[in-house]
Amino acid sequence: MERPAWAPQGIDLTVPSVSRMYDYYLGGSHNFEVDRAAARQAIQAWPGLPKVMQANRAFMRRAIRFAIQEGINQFLDIGSGIPTFGNVHEVAHALDRSARVVYVDNDPVAVAHSRAVLEGDSRAGIVSADFRSPQDILESPEVENLLDLDKPLVLMLVALLHFIEDRDEPRKSIAELARHLAPGSLLVLSHGSPDGGPVRDRGAALQEVYSTASAPLIIRSKDEIAQFFEEFEMVEPGLVALPRWRPDSPTEHEDPVVYSGFAGVGRKAGLAE
Repeated sequence: MERPAWAPQGIDLTVPSVSRMYDYYLGGSHNFEVDRAAARQAIQAWPGLPKVMQANRAFMRRAIRFAIQEGINQFLDIGSGIPTFGNVHEVAHALDRSARVVYVDNDPVAVAHSRAVLEGDSRAGIVSADFRSPQDILESPEVENLLDLDKPLVLMLVALLHFIEDRDEPRKSIAELARHLAPGSLLVLSHGSPDGGPVRDRGAALQEVYSTASAPLIIRSKDEIAQFFEEFEMVEPGLVALPRWRPDSPTEHEDPVVYSGFAGVGRKAGLAE
């Protein structure tokens, strides 16, 4: 298989990448045929999947706006993926030119493309690290140089945790990250789930597609997803379907498929450590 000029050396072009599949769903161009083929299979298994991804991005934009309105203008986006139009730094900088953003991903294509996109922008950076190793993230030069952990920040785990298995102890990683965040910090989280969606019986078929990709798809219930907020106090309206988190317009005409996932924002309480 021919390697595009933008593709880093050493990546396996025969294994679908979940971040490159996500890029394909959103209409991006940094994906390979193996990613596109897997993504098409996923869409066949779960019709309307790109609409779910678009609803997820729309939630992300609303959550960023909420954070800026709350006076928080620094963001740590873990599992950030490949930068496509309307990414965190673009949304945040449109609202606050002084906002600081650190992206984190373990996909070499996502990291390489992020570096290219962010070149020359002193307000944003990218870390090559894994959510399962919080210390690698927290001790990175980018976090140390761009973010002030003594002040509230936004921890973004958007469409990430459904690729983290329970045996990898995601709640433990969240707790470790939360321990280093200042009171008032926000957790912005979304997670795919068949609960509440029109194709809840298709979860196994979608999992089968992702079983050949760079990370498996983990199906969790709403109650299981809510446990990720145990270090945080939920802000209104709580953990809800993606379109229902502080919508900009009425949601009754939304495609039912976009209810295949949950989103919420939590706030860290307590006194400074």
